Amino acid sequence: MAKEVRWIDLIDPTQEELTAHLPPRLHPAALALLLAPLVHDDEPRPRIETHGTYIVGVLLVAVAVTDEDRVYYQEVDFILTPERFVTVSKTPPGEKPFDPKPAKEACRPDEPTGMYLFRLVDELAERYLDLIDDLNDEIDELEDNVERWPAAKVRDRVSSLRHDLLRIRRTLAPTRDAVHAIVDNRVELDDEDIFPRDVELHFADAYDKFLRAADGLETSRDLVAGVRDYFQSKIANDQNEVMKRLTMVASLLLLPTLIVGVYGQNFRHIPELQWSFGYWWSWGLILGTTILQLAYFRWKRWL
Repeated sequence: MAKEVRWIDLIDPTQEELTAHLPPRLHPAALALLLAPLVHDDEPRPRIETHGTYIVGVLLVAVAVTDEDRVYYQEVDFILTPERFVTVSKTPPGEKPFDPKPAKEACRPDEPTGMYLFRLVDELAERYLDLIDDLNDEIDELEDNVERWPAAKVRDRVSSLRHDLLRIRRTLAPTRDAVHAIVDNRVELDDEDIFPRDVELHFADAYDKFLRAADGLETSRDLVAGVRDYFQSKIANDQNEVMKRLTMVASLLLLPTLIVGVYGQNFRHIPELQWSFGYWWSWGLILGTTILQLAYFRWKRWL
């Protein structure tokens, strides 16, 4: 008869609460890892490693808050032995901790503990796939509004998305590699096969999901780069339009300035000075040349 396995889920435990559920002779570094507060930019780095009689790991998942255009990180650490699976969820400041309930409910008491870890890893893989969908929706919203939003808002949103994608990549890639280590039999216990062949095949499926998420992340980065390039070309086109209008205004003023300069010369014998309609002649010449220029610009489709 298969022995019953317990999944113990702890949220921000104290050292006393944590050590009550941990295996004996736990390495101090592993205990410090489980008790360390959640911080994120590059640390803690996701990993799964064996310590001989137990397996310790750090897993992270990025969560997109679409209403607020931001991303935060949830961390769940674990200790895996043949008898029990202890997970430690850490609460981000002002956020919700990771909830392993869906993965926990999918487990059966007679399953090996390796399957318990697979359920958790598979839940993270699904959440990363959902995250990519959420990010693509954000990128679609940005594409739809790049013509309407103020330039400063578009720049801020593009910059925010690019930084979010880079940070997610630094989390997703080591998580994928950690799962691949299990598939390659590089994470094992000394005296027991905690990941039998059928469990490894399940981890291979989870690894495939992480690969899909990584590919989707690269596609998202390309989409953001496309929006950025379009926005930059739009700014360049807008500047060209402004420069074209300023050039036309300067051209329209060029001939009137020349005419006024000619008649403003300090000479006594200018023929038009003796005309009774000389003043109106100068205005007619100015208006006539201006109209001709406007007609020419319109014919060349510069207006």
